[in-house]
Amino acid sequence: MSRLPQDPQLSFDELGQPLQDVSFVVLDLETTGGRGSSDEITEIAAVKVRGGQTVGEFATLVNPGRPIPPGIVSITGITDAMVADAPTVTSVLPAFLEFCAGSALVAHNASFDTGFLRAACERAGLHWPKPPVVCTVRLSRRVLSREETPNHKLATLAHVLGARTAPRHRALDDARATVDVLHALLERVGTHHVYSLEDLLDYLPEVTPQQRRNRTLAEGLPDTPGVYLFRGPNEEVLYIGTATNLRRRVRQYFTAGERRGRIREMVALAHRVEHVECTHALEAEVRELRLLEAHQPRYNRRSKFPRAVWWVSLTEEVFPRLTITRKPKPAALGPFRSRNTARNAVEALQDATPLRSCTDRIPVTGSRQRPCAAHEMGRCGAPCVGYEGVAEYEAHVVPVREVLAGSGDSALRRLRTTIEELAEARRFEDAATHRDRLVELVRALDRGQRLAALAAIPELVAARPDGSGGWLFAVLRHGRLASAGTAPRGTAPMPVVDRLQAAAQTVLPGPGPLRDAPVDELGAVYRWLTAEDSRMVRCEVPWAEPAGAAGSWREWAKAAATARTPYEGAD
Repeated sequence: MSRLPQDPQLSFDELGQPLQDVSFVVLDLETTGGRGSSDEITEIAAVKVRGGQTVGEFATLVNPGRPIPPGIVSITGITDAMVADAPTVTSVLPAFLEFCAGSALVAHNASFDTGFLRAACERAGLHWPKPPVVCTVRLSRRVLSREETPNHKLATLAHVLGARTAPRHRALDDARATVDVLHALLERVGTHHVYSLEDLLDYLPEVTPQQRRNRTLAEGLPDTPGVYLFRGPNEEVLYIGTATNLRRRVRQYFTAGERRGRIREMVALAHRVEHVECTHALEAEVRELRLLEAHQPRYNRRSKFPRAVWWVSLTEEVFPRLTITRKPKPAALGPFRSRNTARNAVEALQDATPLRSCTDRIPVTGSRQRPCAAHEMGRCGAPCVGYEGVAEYEAHVVPVREVLAGSGDSALRRLRTTIEELAEARRFEDAATHRDRLVELVRALDRGQRLAALAAIPELVAARPDGSGGWLFAVLRHGRLASAGTAPRGTAPMPVVDRLQAAAQTVLPGPGPLRDAPVDELGAVYRWLTAEDSRMVRCEVPWAEPAGAAGSWREWAKAAATARTPYEGAD
């Protein structure tokens, strides 16, 4: 007897999570109406099933905080009296989210139910966990033909598929009916080679034919950390990403979970996926950043131009002024991603001291007959007409030099005094404007000074535990990753460190506060180093920030940024 051809044997990683092991939470909501901003939930019910068996139920009425329209009462039978003593959705959500934890959500017309839940979580300040979602409407349209069912309403499907519970517009009964519909549909999708949750999500209509066809591009990828590159028909790099598990992450691009239009377009164009294995997440992130700069792929939106930043510094003139440039000087404020944010920093510093804002080249004796409007408003000492000499003007420059170099904070204290004076004069809007400028300035100074302190270190070796008794190592030179490696459990770590240092990339420091290190890479390294479980193994020179750095203002800026009124945070 001849045998039918069988699918090739797949590993468990390739199969994904088998459907029989998936916990499905089948939910239903009753509300006061449609999706309007004034509509609220009146009832939540959910049934948790696994392997075809019910393992738990959740059901409660919810006080919507508004009258239920008579038309809705006639449909659901839920009256204002029934929900008068019911809990609010804010008090119900924590228990409901706990009930759903670790499960895939299922609902009939799922976007309706999940939309209400997401909105309720947002209003309550709760995190929406973004679980996998299966819509039985979409699934039934994929499985059932027009000859089998006249429509895809829940009551119709419950009748066609022989559900044990008839839906009646009450949440628990409708959820139980949806459970039976789900199980009946899952029995049918097995003939379409849908064996896992990933297969099921892939089978839903959102997955384009191109996504499904290109799923083979993920075959052969390792389950290690690294960087992946989608390449197009001419070997051009379309998209670059990083992953802690390359195979799992790349497979997600070919499922219904991927909803970004431009990424779907990219997947349709891709011809192959190239990968670079990395020892740990920091190496993967740094390699991604470097590849983004090198290839500038069409479908990536961030970090393609890491050196396109702005800096604020003082000009080299007899009467210096603040200027915004692309190339930093040794003492410069930045980096800023946009010229507007750099301009805000300039305005804040000019609020603190009457530096001139004009671009004239002023000789020692002045060059004008009459001062400009800035002098009339008290914002400039008018060195252009000789009202201020070099020595008098230098008194305005010194506080700015100090704050840029991190050697003093008198300019920041002047700004805070101005805020207090405005608040005392009950000019609250002006106080809020100055406060917001100062907060933004403190944050820019603090970030720049922290990164500059790291970039000044010729070599630093750091380690973090790998979670299995071993260590992850990074050799850093002037803020850049020069080498990365691991010492698994049972391996002597210091010989590994010696080898990593010997093989590390040579890094020559460049100009500017960051020694020409790319901003994004330096930021990634800083975050890795300052994680709670990081350890410093070796450091060529002490890692220290200047004594007058803006770090001492960090807590003030945090409190001021979260102030509830325009003048809070001025103290």
